[in-house]
Amino acid sequence: MNKEKSIRLLNQGVADELQAVQQYMFFHFHLNDQGLKPLAALFKRIAIQEMGHLERFAERVLFLKGEVEMVPAGPVEKITEPEAILDKAMAMELEGLHTYNQAALECSANADSASKQLFEQLVGDEEGHLDQFEQQRDNIKRFGLSYLALQSFGDKPPEGGPIA
Repeated sequence: MNKEKSIRLLNQGVADELQAVQQYMFFHFHLNDQGLKPLAALFKRIAIQEMGHLERFAERVLFLKGEVEMVPAGPVEKITEPEAILDKAMAMELEGLHTYNQAALECSANADSASKQLFEQLVGDEEGHLDQFEQQRDNIKRFGLSYLALQSFGDKPPEGGPIA
């Protein structure tokens, strides 16, 4: 096994996950500010899951006696429209699926079964994230502004409104 090759692939995973965490938290903040609490909560929950992925990659890098490179793969894109946010998130997840599948193949060819299995496990998680984003995007397409408007209602009555 060529440890350096595996460490390079794992650090690319760290970079991708770090970018996802930052981008999804940016989306969370802006969706929350727009009053779209359930959609904002989805992005926060997935960002936390992405942090877990980042940790798993980092642990594997350290096990292989490498250095964890904490540099995001790219900048945070300043997208604030809900549909565009979901489009960006779906594109990120699709890219992650492609990258992690390729990395699993490279790790297999490099005789690094543990790293291969890690990438394969995370492919399943990323598919789940993609599915959740697609469901939200489909709901917006099907129900339009009504779907987003319903998300603006919190569990507190409006100021001066009736108390249940």
